Amino acid sequence: MSYQALAKDILRLVGGEENVYSLSHCITRLRFILKDNKKADKKGLEQLDILQVIESGGQYQVVIGTHVGDVYKEIQEISNIGKGDASKEDVPEEQNKKGLGSKIFDIISGSFTPIIPAILGSGMIKALLTILTMVGWLSTESGTYLILSAASNAIFYFLPVILGISFGLKMGVNPYIAGAIGAALLEPNFTGLMQTGDVSSFLGIPVVLMNYSSTVFPVILAISGYTLLDKLLKKVVHKYLQTLVNPMLSILIIVPLTVIVFGPFGVYVGDAIASGIVFAFDKSAILTSFILGITGIPFVVLGLHWGMIPIIISNLATTGTDFMLGAVQCTAFAVAGASMGVFLKAKDKTIKTNSFSGFVPAFLSGITEPGIYGVLFQYKRTFIYAIIMSGISSAFIGAFGVKATQMTGGIFTIPTFLPVLGYVVSISIAFFGTMLLTMFFGFEDKKKATDKVEPKLDGEHTIISPLTGAVTPLNLVNDPVFSSETMGKGIAIEPTEGKVFSPTNGVVSTIFPTGHAVGITSDEGVEILIHIGINTVELEGKHYLSHVKQGDQVNRGDILVSFDIDKIKDAGYDLITPIIITNSNKFKEITPIRVESVQPNDPLIKITL
Repeated sequence: MSYQALAKDILRLVGGEENVYSLSHCITRLRFILKDNKKADKKGLEQLDILQVIESGGQYQVVIGTHVGDVYKEIQEISNIGKGDASKEDVPEEQNKKGLGSKIFDIISGSFTPIIPAILGSGMIKALLTILTMVGWLSTESGTYLILSAASNAIFYFLPVILGISFGLKMGVNPYIAGAIGAALLEPNFTGLMQTGDVSSFLGIPVVLMNYSSTVFPVILAISGYTLLDKLLKKVVHKYLQTLVNPMLSILIIVPLTVIVFGPFGVYVGDAIASGIVFAFDKSAILTSFILGITGIPFVVLGLHWGMIPIIISNLATTGTDFMLGAVQCTAFAVAGASMGVFLKAKDKTIKTNSFSGFVPAFLSGITEPGIYGVLFQYKRTFIYAIIMSGISSAFIGAFGVKATQMTGGIFTIPTFLPVLGYVVSISIAFFGTMLLTMFFGFEDKKKATDKVEPKLDGEHTIISPLTGAVTPLNLVNDPVFSSETMGKGIAIEPTEGKVFSPTNGVVSTIFPTGHAVGITSDEGVEILIHIGINTVELEGKHYLSHVKQGDQVNRGDILVSFDIDKIKDAGYDLITPIIITNSNKFKEITPIRVESVQPNDPLIKITL
């Protein structure tokens, strides 16, 4: 499916543009704030080419993978989301009730997400320089080294400016004024004051001079102050004067406040956090690292890992090293190991493809979401293996005293961790340990393994019609998820009688609570989805009655669901019913039998192995 088609489907299934209050994205997921979460079709979304749907912290998160930026861009192209100002009255009630912790993590995530790629890219350049100088291919005094060093250091040196812009955008104030406030902390007239001593003054008020290059917390406090001031100025300054007066007063007031109050306090906060981390590692580096390891994957799932990002960046920027990133990378290698274990153990081509897609970003760049949602969430055993090995391998990080020197991740950045040997041993335990556990003990529990039926066709198999009605080609169904054959090949029926019968002998693998869709896995391993109507999930079960439950054994002709055709049509819904072979890729040929109308037990689809 193209990114544009996927974007359209996602936007439709979250309730349409009119149901979206705001949209942002991180490295792997779209983060919607919806006006009404009930209008979103979670089941429908999970049938798309995505990894997971999560409702957390007032956000409706659609986990896509590393190509999320392309999908986000397409949504921006086809909608007006984010191009206008939402009124305060439009803010979803759920957002107004959101806890302080959720709001803080949402702000941190939204502020750091845009700049993480620049930090990772700069870290990779630093890793490359480390390798080139280590092997003697590049001199630290050469022009090439100094130019590349400048390229890799810039993001850290000017962090108050870049973070000021990003944080300003997230806080809803003018990002360039926010950036100017951060830039003032690095301007030569201000930094030159430190040549005369540690203290200066502003209007007779003492100013403690500090080096704000590479700092995180001072600019966060400064822009928070600017946000409050901006709201006040918009209330007291006449609207015709705001364009000129508000920026002047904002810079005039916030910059001195920052160097007098916000800046020193922010530095002290950063130093206190760093000291706390050092204290914890001094007391028990092994225990502290172990705790970081076992909580790593749950933190990613809950979005709490964003709380660690500014601390790691601050440690690297101010002291040059960090104790936490090594444990974080052990988590990434454990996810990579689980994904590779599933890839090597599985026989199903689809499972192999999905698991390899989880392995690559975790192993090469330390991005874990595709592996967590595509593998660990699908196969719960691997989730347990990965957490266990994350904890054990992270304990070795603490035992070896491994420190990160750059904000990097993945296999190619090994030289940026010291001592290198200790880091290699630790991530090897994470990767190979999780991979071997997955291969030796399996990745599917017994129930799931027995429920899953592999195709056992010999020659041809015929699926009979589950409905009475007129036959319609799938490409004419007014729903791109079905008409594009994204979910699989099949056919559709416009029903004339409100009863759905089993089209095969098998097991009810899925029955939606709303009754509008039912899945059957035949004894031969054919997976069939019968979706009664388009967008009928919105009826929330009205006018549908399920006669079976998940796990029931059914025979051809057994009644599955009954529904009221007239009432569903009166409610404005299209009752065209797609019958989809969802594991179409396992069969050589799927051929709908061309007839104009059918009744239950009439041949409908011929399947060739």
